[in-house]
Amino acid sequence: MRYDSSLEGITFDMLQGGFFAGWTNPPSPETHLKLLQGSYRVVLAIDEEVNQVIGFINAVSDGVLAAYIPLLEVLPAYRGRGIGKELVHRMLGKLKHLYMIDLLCDEELQTYYEKIGMKRASGMMIRNYQNQSGKGNVNFV
Repeated sequence: MRYDSSLEGITFDMLQGGFFAGWTNPPSPETHLKLLQGSYRVVLAIDEEVNQVIGFINAVSDGVLAAYIPLLEVLPAYRGRGIGKELVHRMLGKLKHLYMIDLLCDEELQTYYEKIGMKRASGMMIRNYQNQSGKGNVNFV
């Protein structure tokens, strides 16, 4: 397995296999690749034996003061091996020059992120689940 911050050579075929588990309207692998391409930074975990992305984390940012980490995913078959923790550490290293790095997660995941060095905070959100697949977003750069 290797970790990579480049999307060079990554195809949507490499994003198959169970990302977005539990989502009612998950993005397709094609949309998944577009969201990674539109990110400020990405870190991928790649199983080189099967040429498959098995985990990823992305960040969106103004590049000056703030970044938000919207997604951290590890395929179910690869969980429990420290891959998610490594993805977070690598991403935090890429963002350390910024003033604020925010992440919104479900309450049951807060302890996980605290162990990695993040602090609890409160926040607000809107979720438009009808747009969860990303299919309605045609304005990709």
